[in-house]
Amino acid sequence: MANIYEPLDFEFEEPFRISPPPTKKKKKLIGLDDLLVDYEKEQKRLNDKKSKQKKIRKVCDAEQEISQINGDEEMPFWGIQVFGNQEKLPQQVYPEIQSSKLLQSFMKHKINSLVELNIERGENFLQGLLADGWLLHLIYTSGCVEKSIATWTFNLMLYSSKLELMEAACEFWCTILSHKAKADSSSIKIEWLPTYSDLESALQTYGFLLDSTSRHSSDVDMVPADSVAAGPPQNIRSWIKCATFCFQIRNAHIIFSTQEAEDLLVIIISLVLDRQLLGLTKLLSGGMLSAINFFSDEEWLDSCKKVAKSLAYRLPCDINCLRVVESITGVDQRSKQLRSAVAFQFLVTCLDEKVCDAEETLRLLISINVKDKKCDLFKMYIYLSLAENWLSFDTMLKDKAVVRELWGVCLRNCSCGITITDLRSYASNVRSKASYLLQGGTSK
Repeated sequence: MANIYEPLDFEFEEPFRISPPPTKKKKKLIGLDDLLVDYEKEQKRLNDKKSKQKKIRKVCDAEQEISQINGDEEMPFWGIQVFGNQEKLPQQVYPEIQSSKLLQSFMKHKINSLVELNIERGENFLQGLLADGWLLHLIYTSGCVEKSIATWTFNLMLYSSKLELMEAACEFWCTILSHKAKADSSSIKIEWLPTYSDLESALQTYGFLLDSTSRHSSDVDMVPADSVAAGPPQNIRSWIKCATFCFQIRNAHIIFSTQEAEDLLVIIISLVLDRQLLGLTKLLSGGMLSAINFFSDEEWLDSCKKVAKSLAYRLPCDINCLRVVESITGVDQRSKQLRSAVAFQFLVTCLDEKVCDAEETLRLLISINVKDKKCDLFKMYIYLSLAENWLSFDTMLKDKAVVRELWGVCLRNCSCGITITDLRSYASNVRSKASYLLQGGTSK
């Protein structure tokens, strides 16, 4: 048992050291000198901030000025109103179909005892055969496309508002015309073929605006990029396809005269300016190539010039003419000739001068003083682009030394005559394009 007289455990522990209460610091009195120091520090901070902001603004202004000097001007949108308000698509009645040999032979066939076809419902029955592709099989079997069947399907192709019937009729005609273009086309007799007036009449119904030679380019309205202008019906796709195949059957049957083929080629090229037809670019290119190959070798050179003059007369000489030239994308010799001829005619029309050869045209371009503050450099950019296409795709002019020399002088005038500090609109565009073309010409 522990001794009761022994010291307890806590008596061996060190006593707590109690800290003395903290002494209150005396508040320092702020004198005028301290206020002055703080004020000077704050002023220095504000001045440094203003100086930094000023430097930033100066850098931004310098960058903006550099971008104005070196940055290319944004080119305006191309596009004109090719189609105006369209007429109501005609929904014609074809009573002669009921008397067609094709329908009558089916009525007399024993299978009709199962179908029980009524003659009044004959057109509906033929529409079903057309949509399912059976009408073509019956034509191949009979070996004849009757006039009533031909006109009925043709009008469905160009005027039907029913997509299924329109596409089926288009496929029908493309197949028939494709067969007509072959050497053994005599196996199928076609009692009726479309004419130029049939295609032209359809365009008028669609509201086509450029079918009059009296309509000058200055009368053509531009279509704003975000506008929803009047346009052609969906049947325009079938129209282009039909015209394309009509060009291809010349060896078997001449549908168009030379002048009519020229007019249709002008129309097809004009369609590329309608922004609503951007999805048909490939189809239009095929139509152009088919039309170009329609002409004989004896006709082509003269027709090429006529088509170029007609386009330059009908269409505006602005950014749209560059779109037209660049849309002629064929790599064959005729396409290159047409592209060169169209570019030259647009250039002559833009310059509004009577020039008859390459040298006069280039000397006229050289005479333009690009240093003059009143010089329209946007027009000069168009001139250079047109001249580039004209000379690049004309094989005869490529080898003429005097033409190359004059073209080089024109490019040097634009490249050296417009300084890098020139802030006029399109100054950098003209200078850059001229420098690029000049470098490309000297590197060859």
